[in-house]
Amino acid sequence: MAAPKLIKLVDAFLYLKTADQMQRFLRDLCTPSEIREFEQRWEICQLLHAGQMSYREIAEKVQTSVTTVTRVARFLRDEPHQGYNHILEKLK
Repeated sequence: MAAPKLIKLVDAFLYLKTADQMQRFLRDLCTPSEIREFEQRWEICQLLHAGQMSYREIAEKVQTSVTTVTRVARFLRDEPHQGYNHILEKLK
């Protein structure tokens, strides 16, 4: 079960209706560095899902560590939340 503070944050996200609203909220909520990390993780997720590059190639392309690529891969493959996979399926 999610913590009450996480539920409140999720509820705030659910009120957003447009990409512009989401961008504005994220820019207020997160530092530029945090937004870049989100962008990197999402790009890594998509590249892993495509299955055409090695972890090292992805790390070089995204300019991150192989450890970060491995962490995203673990969440794609093993973790019970399956948030990445849910969104990837929705975007098909």
